[in-house]
Amino acid sequence: MARRQVAAGFVVSMILAAPSHVHAMDCADAMTQQAINACIATEFEAADTDLNAAYRSARAFMQRRDAAHSAKSTEAEVALRDAQRAWISYRDQACFAESFLMKGGSAEAMVVLGCKARLTQQRAQDLWTLAAGPEG
Repeated sequence: MARRQVAAGFVVSMILAAPSHVHAMDCADAMTQQAINACIATEFEAADTDLNAAYRSARAFMQRRDAAHSAKSTEAEVALRDAQRAWISYRDQACFAESFLMKGGSAEAMVVLGCKARLTQQRAQDLWTLAAGPEG
């Protein structure tokens, strides 16, 4: 199982390391599996960037919540950190499970990256909602 995850990680890293002209392609017209994989990798990269920004914003919100309760409290921030770590593990395992839809096929990386992009977009939206607080 660990070897499969390493192999899937290698495929993902190779796709993410594709030449910049691949990332500039028109993804609406992607025809080959390699082009589709590159487009989905770009989608995942964008989702991950948004997730990181949302997490920073949610973390700052939780720090303010902690400070409002006690100058020394970090309970909200720690809860968010722990939840995020658990979520990353969940995402990776859920997408690994989805990979069995195309296990060993040329579309396996597409399934994994598509899953990671979808779940990462959803998590980013959840964090943006949290960062907006009760007023948002």
